[in-house]
Amino acid sequence: MNPLTLNKRRSFAAIAIAASAVIGLAGCGGGDTSGDDSSESAAESGQWPKSFTDDDGNEIELEKQPENIVSTAVTLTGSLLAIDAPVTASGATAPNSPVADDQGFFTQWSDVAMEKDVKELYQGDPNVENILAEEPDLIVVSKTGADSANAMYDQLSDIAPTVVIDYGNKDWQEVTTQLGEITGHADEAKKVNEEFDQRAEEIKGSIDAPEQPVTGLVYNSEAKGGGSGSSANVWTPDSAQAKLLEEVGFELAEVPENAISQGDMGKRSDIYEVTGENLSKAITGKSVFLFNANEKTVEGYKKDSLLKSTPAVENDAVYAMGLDSFRLDYYSASNVLDKIEKEFSK
Repeated sequence: MNPLTLNKRRSFAAIAIAASAVIGLAGCGGGDTSGDDSSESAAESGQWPKSFTDDDGNEIELEKQPENIVSTAVTLTGSLLAIDAPVTASGATAPNSPVADDQGFFTQWSDVAMEKDVKELYQGDPNVENILAEEPDLIVVSKTGADSANAMYDQLSDIAPTVVIDYGNKDWQEVTTQLGEITGHADEAKKVNEEFDQRAEEIKGSIDAPEQPVTGLVYNSEAKGGGSGSSANVWTPDSAQAKLLEEVGFELAEVPENAISQGDMGKRSDIYEVTGENLSKAITGKSVFLFNANEKTVEGYKKDSLLKSTPAVENDAVYAMGLDSFRLDYYSASNVLDKIEKEFSK
């Protein structure tokens, strides 16, 4: 139980009223690789107390292993569940969507959250009063993204030790390792990663790979039937999605530099932003894997006038990796492996 005084509890009523004024600062954004990696500085997971520096440069000290973790980032909650960390409550996204259940928990792990009685704290903007009421002994915050509560770090760190994780500059397995070391579940994190790698290796040897090289991307169609309103975010070799494709033996197609947008997205390490006029130039893979996509997305992609002459469309080699594949964790990455195995099984 967090030893807050009555006066500190009363002070958070005022903080909650002011919270909405700062929430707007916590918008979406790409990863910043300048932050320290807490997995490098944390003490061994079995030793307490431990001190480390989080991904936003905050010095954190944990007196004992956390037993009541609150996750303010729905993107990170799945990784905590996968390593059996004691996450008891979590922020959520918009409910009843193609990627979330009626609580706003991601569909790839919502059943696990239900089994472990994880409480939904709020949907969308962080609610300080709800976090306070849980009396956590550790609060996990994302540095960037739509689910970031980093703008409220000072308020949250008054409740309990608060650690900031940047999931934008590392893949899901690195995040899993980092959270394992912080929470004292390093062995579980290692097991999760090893089991995934073993399964990926098994699938690599059991499928007939599609024509190589391949391109992995997120397709955006703003106009019916594609055309000038369409664009794409192509996964770079540094992205978790591209690493997964390589892990099952696929060769990544190169993206010509003159096809990449010079906007902000183009500067991210995990994504190349490609606008409509450059789609045919950028998407050179003989097979294409669409992330954050279903079969309806594939049909729209094939009908896009700007993509009809690309190798993958001509080869009828465009594949959907699921609507849950945009932000990978153990559960969604495993679902991608399922789709690859089913599609290309010998």
